Amino acid sequence: MNTLGNTPTDGDLVDWDRDHNLHPWADTAGFGATEYMRVNTADGIYLWDASGKRFIDGPGGMWCTQIGYGRQDMADAISAQVMQMPYASPWSFTTEPAAVLARMIAERTPGDLNTVHFTTGGSTAVDTALRTALFMNKRLGRPDKKIIIGREKGYHGSTFLAATVTGKERFETSFDKARDLVHFLPDVNPYHRPDGMSLEAWCDAKVADLENLIAEVGADKIAAFIAEPILCSGGVIVPPPGYHKRTLEICRAHDILYISDEVVTGFGRLGHWFASEDVFGIVPDIITCAKGLTSGYLPLGACIISDAVIKRIADAPGDDVFYNGYTYTGHPVSCAAAIKNIEIMDNEDILGHVQRVTPHFRARLQQIKDRFPIVGDVRGDGLLGCIECRPNLNDQSYEAHVKFGQKLDDACEELGLLLRPFGNMAVFSPPLIITPDQIDDMFDIMEAGMAQVSEGYEIS
Repeated sequence: MNTLGNTPTDGDLVDWDRDHNLHPWADTAGFGATEYMRVNTADGIYLWDASGKRFIDGPGGMWCTQIGYGRQDMADAISAQVMQMPYASPWSFTTEPAAVLARMIAERTPGDLNTVHFTTGGSTAVDTALRTALFMNKRLGRPDKKIIIGREKGYHGSTFLAATVTGKERFETSFDKARDLVHFLPDVNPYHRPDGMSLEAWCDAKVADLENLIAEVGADKIAAFIAEPILCSGGVIVPPPGYHKRTLEICRAHDILYISDEVVTGFGRLGHWFASEDVFGIVPDIITCAKGLTSGYLPLGACIISDAVIKRIADAPGDDVFYNGYTYTGHPVSCAAAIKNIEIMDNEDILGHVQRVTPHFRARLQQIKDRFPIVGDVRGDGLLGCIECRPNLNDQSYEAHVKFGQKLDDACEELGLLLRPFGNMAVFSPPLIITPDQIDDMFDIMEAGMAQVSEGYEIS
């Protein structure tokens, strides 16, 4: 059907979306059947659907809307770059926005992470990091040093390599992975430690998991360990204190690259540009980022590589080519958006704002745990939080937990709050500009929704 010159009706849009638009993570049974909420406008921390109903954006888009919606200054920066230089091939040219942004990122990264390779998003940033680790070892004459260590409940993306190192053990599909390239460490979530075990003992056990896996596989076979500082899609899992530093030291002792996946935690989510050093005290070999880099206004990711890794690649014998890149690497308009995003965050002290409102955010999370026995755990850091429930469903399957999460999501949506349910968990990552009063509004709705869905459930 030719729609040029025609104004589509609401029914047209529903039909066209169902018939032609394949959404991420769509259930195969729902192809052509699912009707997604259509959002038409947004401002600040709010979204409005096609009927005009307003919602608080609890997930912050997809963990990414740091500066909030509707920024005219961002629109102006994007528009100006479109008119000046909308695209340039990264194979043949550079642009001012790409050079400036690379410098701005390098100024904010820890240690010697000074080389930035721009990608199209988080998945391709992770893919680039993994390929770089394997490329370095090939250059060093170690082609068999290619195994990647990941973690259960870790999420790293949807490209082939990024999906391969994703450890969502409760979510398996028929999509293939390069399973011979990855080994997973067990769950690091302190909430799931045995009764009576201290945090210190749990940390010892989780560090031992890494040591034992290296001994089993062989350090000469392992290229890299990839770890989110906080396992976000796995349920905002904060590893025990000291875990990151100790695992980094083990990797360094065995010449295993440490990749810190900061696609979610980077650019202010925890009140710092990057969480690796400022929050967890480590300087990794590679950092990946995306999402908050542009506050979701345009797609952009980055793989940031240490000087030490770059030197090892460059100093290895023989000529070679860094055979990695994308048509939209260093896209000037996306880079201009990221530059404006960083300027806004600096000028409005958004990092400081996150640090100031975090205690109130955490207190409201804790209040929900104290009020509702069905809530087993609340956790997080910065403006990143998770509520994990413990309903006795007499069925602890992933499907049963998804149904419970959907009930909670539906109840909160009816009251004007969008959630991102993960089975029996609900996560929060609102726009970083959220005020204390808006935090109260968000959690007031969450409590009302929890009151509705917790009725009738026994507590396990």
